[in-house]
Amino acid sequence: MRRTEAESVGTLIRKFLRQEGLETPLNEKRLIDAWAEVMGPTIASMSKAQFIKNQVLYVEVTSAPLRQQLMMGRMQLVTKLNQHVGAQVITNIHFR
Repeated sequence: MRRTEAESVGTLIRKFLRQEGLETPLNEKRLIDAWAEVMGPTIASMSKAQFIKNQVLYVEVTSAPLRQQLMMGRMQLVTKLNQHVGAQVITNIHFR
C-alpha cells in the first residue's frame, strides 16, 4: 500500500495547531515578541507590547510625544505587525 498524497511536516503542524485551538495564542505570542524587531531599537527602548485582548494589542509607552506619534500611525503599525506574523492577529493598538 503506497501513500500518494504526502504532506509536509509544516503543513501537518499548522493543521494540528488549528485543530487544537493553539494557532491564535501562538500567533499572539509571536506578534508580541516581534514588537521590538518591527519598531526598531530606539522605539522599543521606550515602549513594550504587553498583551493582546479581543484582537487589540496593548502597548506601554514611557514618552508622551512618542505615544502621540504612534497613535497617528496606528493602522500602518497594525498592518506591519500582522504582515510580520503572517496572519490577521490584531485589528487595533491601544497605547497607554
